[in-house]
Amino acid sequence: MTVKPATIEGVVLKELVTHSDERGFFREVIRETDEFFDHFGQWSHSMMYPGTAKAWHIHQRQTDWWYVMGAIKVALYDAREGSPTHGKLMEFLMGDDHATCLKIPPGVAHGCRAMALSHVLYITSSVYAPDDEGRIPHDDPAIGYDWTAGPPIK
Repeated sequence: MTVKPATIEGVVLKELVTHSDERGFFREVIRETDEFFDHFGQWSHSMMYPGTAKAWHIHQRQTDWWYVMGAIKVALYDAREGSPTHGKLMEFLMGDDHATCLKIPPGVAHGCRAMALSHVLYITSSVYAPDDEGRIPHDDPAIGYDWTAGPPIK
């Protein structure tokens, strides 16, 4: 298992190992013994059509761990006052060609845009709690992220 520290404090990207042969593949996503995993609260599945964006979502107490089938662009924004990475933004791809498991700590705003038909399977550290479900407008000027932007032209 390779765990990469990310740009935002507390965010972790675990690179996954895939074992392939003529029958298909096997990929282990997360173990309860992984250093970046706390505990299980709920397991959920979200399906997104190509071009769909979902943003911004934030929790004050809950941690999320994401795994993606398909292809999405993820954006994270550190909204935690006092964090050494407060105000930092990071983006990256997840999915079939980028086999990773992502840890999103409380206070980190998160969103994604589907590049193809995509499924986000995610574990949360607690069960659904309406009082911990936060939203920030997708076009919040304080964050300044453009969900409609395509890849940079090179």
